[in-house]
Amino acid sequence: MKQAAIRSLNIALPQVIQYGSKEVLTGMGKLPVAVPLHLGFTGFQGDGQGDRVHHGGVEKAVCVYPIEHYGFWELEMDRKLGPAAFGENLTTEGLTEDHVHIGDTFLLGEAIVQISQPRQPCFKLSLRYDWSSMPLRVQETGYTGYYFRVLKEGTVALGDKFVLHQEHRLRISVSEANRLMHVDKHDRPGLLRLLAVEELSSSWQQRLYKRLEGGSEDDQARLKG
Repeated sequence: MKQAAIRSLNIALPQVIQYGSKEVLTGMGKLPVAVPLHLGFTGFQGDGQGDRVHHGGVEKAVCVYPIEHYGFWELEMDRKLGPAAFGENLTTEGLTEDHVHIGDTFLLGEAIVQISQPRQPCFKLSLRYDWSSMPLRVQETGYTGYYFRVLKEGTVALGDKFVLHQEHRLRISVSEANRLMHVDKHDRPGLLRLLAVEELSSSWQQRLYKRLEGGSEDDQARLKG
């Protein structure tokens, strides 16, 4: 992994926006800040989520999106993307989904963070870009980004470098986790390998165990609201 850094540090408190006939509370509209921020166990100072059931919390404290994907989406959507285009807290360089693993830990400023799961894109991306199939398209590409949990609180600033603290021994990449969740859903040996990663978020563990037991799944609410 090459040296990785924060390209943009982004926060926002939730706002109500219109989605068809409904009002939706969302923290998607994050804006970049230049001042150092305290990173606590549930996220950055001054940041918030509109749906605390599916976003935020200790296992999804920080949303990460690699800047390497921005060019692809600008071509796909035929538009220039601004900062925090995917509602992420950290726009990163050098940490794409195929080069990092579930359970990897990093030193970041004064904090220590750990990858807990891939991001699962939701209908709020559709809302932001008026593109109903965007969440599914993000899921299909695997350019999802991912979440950090916070192992040690501390101050984080724009320009801070990610220093690999410990690579997880099983080395299951975020890309591989996405494949198992969304593409090769019945790859039982692969699912069992992923579930062997104790650091995988509890919500993903529950869903994958349910799948192995033959339970049904429905992503329509997440993808379409």
